[in-house]
Amino acid sequence: MSKKSILITGCSSGIGYDAAHGLSERGWRVFATCRQETDCERLRREGLESFVLDYTDEASIEDALTECLERTGGTLDALYNNGAIAVPGAVEDIPRDALRLIFEVNLFGYHDLTTRVIKVMRKQGHGRIINCSSILGFAPLRWRGAYNATKHAMEGLTDTLRLEMRGTPIKIILVEPGPITSRIRQNSVAHFERFVDWKNSARAKQYETLKKRLYVEKEGPDPFELPARAVTKKLIHALESPRPKPRYYVTTPTYIGGFLKRVLSTRQLDKILAKL
Repeated sequence: MSKKSILITGCSSGIGYDAAHGLSERGWRVFATCRQETDCERLRREGLESFVLDYTDEASIEDALTECLERTGGTLDALYNNGAIAVPGAVEDIPRDALRLIFEVNLFGYHDLTTRVIKVMRKQGHGRIINCSSILGFAPLRWRGAYNATKHAMEGLTDTLRLEMRGTPIKIILVEPGPITSRIRQNSVAHFERFVDWKNSARAKQYETLKKRLYVEKEGPDPFELPARAVTKKLIHALESPRPKPRYYVTTPTYIGGFLKRVLSTRQLDKILAKL
């Protein structure tokens, strides 16, 4: 029997990197995509099938899926939308261009690729589509407004798609990690410097604290931070369980956030989130 196949985005590091290697070790045929060809070259040296997929480029999305289908003979068992960027800063200081960029990557690209893959899965009669969201998809934190917005939007779009795909052999699933060891914070610095005019902001003094978080290397993991392998473990269940869950929480903060969201009023929850 041929291996089951999966297309994964954002595999240069962190969650996507671990998922690609973890699933390959379990016998999956993994197409590990990255935005940069240099990262793809590195993954190919590590034994993975890798090529470019840039969520901001419709042609890149089409080319990547075409490449994938040519290699499998026209089938794809699963899609894991994982790649994402962050643009830190107060909502009042986030310009339109920054929102446009982050939505292109974190939402519009997901949607574009997903709708293309659904056509393939309908034809073959099965498939699973897993979207990597976040605790910030339902419990926002300060300074992350742009990222929060994309993840909230993704949750709404994914939940709707799951309802619409009921009765079909295509499963739609959300994975919602909390703090996971990755490079998204370091990678966000360039976007912060490009888009946020913090020196002329009414919050200039507050930005000094934010800059420390962005620029200073952490001495160790946060108390509740887990390695990317924790996400891969849930992803495996989502892919291989005969009856996968609609959503998978990862990390203690996600479970706590989900519980507080259900039991507290908005004002009560705001008091807690405003301190984080």
